[in-house]
Amino acid sequence: MFANNSLNRFRVLLVTGFLLLIFSGGCASYRYGAASMFRPGIKTVHVPVVQNETFRHDLGIRLSEALVKEIDRRTPYKVTGNPNADSTLVCTITHETKQILTETSDDDPRALDAVISAKATWTARNGEQLMHNSLAPNNDLSITFGNDSRFVPEAGQSMDTATQEAIEKLAARIVSQMEMRW
Repeated sequence: MFANNSLNRFRVLLVTGFLLLIFSGGCASYRYGAASMFRPGIKTVHVPVVQNETFRHDLGIRLSEALVKEIDRRTPYKVTGNPNADSTLVCTITHETKQILTETSDDDPRALDAVISAKATWTARNGEQLMHNSLAPNNDLSITFGNDSRFVPEAGQSMDTATQEAIEKLAARIVSQMEMRW
């Protein structure tokens, strides 16, 4: 009987020690909350003016402003004008158009989409690519984003308003890709 009690105590101590080892070890770099979504080594982001390959000259500046606002609003990163920041987000607008969705019986556009596409590359100071796309080939370092916004001229909506909405949605999508993958 005495040997059975000491064997049971030994088993309890063994299980308790094992559980303590498991729960106290854990992941040394485990983070929780919103901080777990962003890279720990990056504090600052340089966002140069977005290059624009379209004929609408103001789109690059408008997307740059939207990106800065979105980064400030949603991330812990500080946007800086210093090219020696911890990271650099380089974007280029590659395409801008409007697509007719529906027409009147006189072939006048009734509903349209303002469409904007851009490429983005986010790189650390040491050259590491921080924004990854698992569907892109390894030699393509930029990720292509596209967004649109619907507008109806008959209802008083304008192309400029729809374009600004598409730019803001595009900036939100680009900044969402700055989050770490699980």
